[in-house]
Amino acid sequence: MRIVWIIPAPFMRRMKPYRWGGKTYGKSNSITGPLILGGMLKKAGHQVSVYEELNGDVPYDRLIPITDVFCFSIMTSNAPRAYELCDRIRKGNPKARLIIGGIHATAMPEEAALHADQVMVGEGETAILDVIEGRRTEKIVHCQPLEDLDQAPFPDYSILKTPCKAANIITSRGCPFRCTFCSTSRMFAPYRKRSVANVLQEIRQDKEQGFRYMNFEDDNFTADKERAKEILRGIIAGHLQFDETFFFGRTDLAKDEELLDLLKEAHLTRVLMGIESLNQKALDRIHKGQSVQDIKDAAEACRKHGIRVIASIVLGIDDDSLSDIDKAVSFASRIDAYQLQPAILTPYPGTPVYQEMKDSGRIHVSDWTRYDMMSVTFQPKQMTAWQLQEAFYHASDRFYTFRSALRIGRLFGHRYGRQRLRMWSTMRLGTFAARVLSRTVTKSPFYQLRHADWANLTYQKSGS
Repeated sequence: MRIVWIIPAPFMRRMKPYRWGGKTYGKSNSITGPLILGGMLKKAGHQVSVYEELNGDVPYDRLIPITDVFCFSIMTSNAPRAYELCDRIRKGNPKARLIIGGIHATAMPEEAALHADQVMVGEGETAILDVIEGRRTEKIVHCQPLEDLDQAPFPDYSILKTPCKAANIITSRGCPFRCTFCSTSRMFAPYRKRSVANVLQEIRQDKEQGFRYMNFEDDNFTADKERAKEILRGIIAGHLQFDETFFFGRTDLAKDEELLDLLKEAHLTRVLMGIESLNQKALDRIHKGQSVQDIKDAAEACRKHGIRVIASIVLGIDDDSLSDIDKAVSFASRIDAYQLQPAILTPYPGTPVYQEMKDSGRIHVSDWTRYDMMSVTFQPKQMTAWQLQEAFYHASDRFYTFRSALRIGRLFGHRYGRQRLRMWSTMRLGTFAARVLSRTVTKSPFYQLRHADWANLTYQKSGS
């Protein structure tokens, strides 16, 4: 069979300016799920192609008439795009089968089933061949997670048809921590780990394929510190370092000097760290499992070891005020964070935050495309919704400055200083464009939020 796998992207993220701006943030990469599952199908004799809309255009006019099965991997913000494509395929090729899976489909399978022949809930390795080849025919397919992750094949990049500069490696699934806003820890449960030897084998293969950049996409690569050290030692001993490797880490990595030394030597010098807030009540509310002092210690330890921090902060936690958001942004600047990732609290389906806000009537936006961590979809408690949206723009404007780019260049080298300058210009253009759209383009989500009655009311006056 001819099978096409699509990772869709909303309209804004398919625009060339957005794709160009994304290049200033990091190297293009592709999510691994379709590459793993597609590789299994290819090995079984099927003809498979994978396209990621974020990174390139897809030739739908050519593919729709000749494809037997279309598979979609969806998150919440790109679910409407997947549904739109399914409806288009239905008209262009009624015989083609449509299968939807991914985090949003796992949380909302009945919704996805309105647009697809079958919906796959959970991790697909144990069911994908039976679904594609017709041995499992139920509308909603509940997949059993792999107990032994070493049984999963490595991602097959030969079937990927859109650009990809960095290899993604997932050495574990799930997370021992379960922050209340996190959807991936609900999708990938329980927490499981691959063997060190299996991970190193995949890293070696990616090196041999010519990748210069790598991302560890684990929710928390350093959750098991001794295992992380074994992987790092294997990278160093086998000369498997990439030009640069990104990873997700928690603040507790600062307590292990040996781990920090190994991270640097193995070229894991870019880490996204969930600071989230400098308000302890807010951290406790989201079950973050860290203290404000932990955050400060981690920032200092990373700076000492030359590890560039991407500071992730969550805007709109119920216990945080506008001044708390300002404090978090100022802190990210003071610790010389390389990048800031301000994320508006988003009530993703399947999370405790979603259920709590739904039960209290605080969710006011039903358009899934706006569930992208850049748009306010709910009634905050400490500010109006529009004030929270403005705080998101203000965070980028305050953090990304010309002077800070010069400082990053002095600390980490001219290459990173130039990249920070590109980020500064991109972020300025982005926030400027969003503000203009919020005043002038009635169909834009920015305009709709700014002019919504509920978005300018306080929590108490909203009646929630």
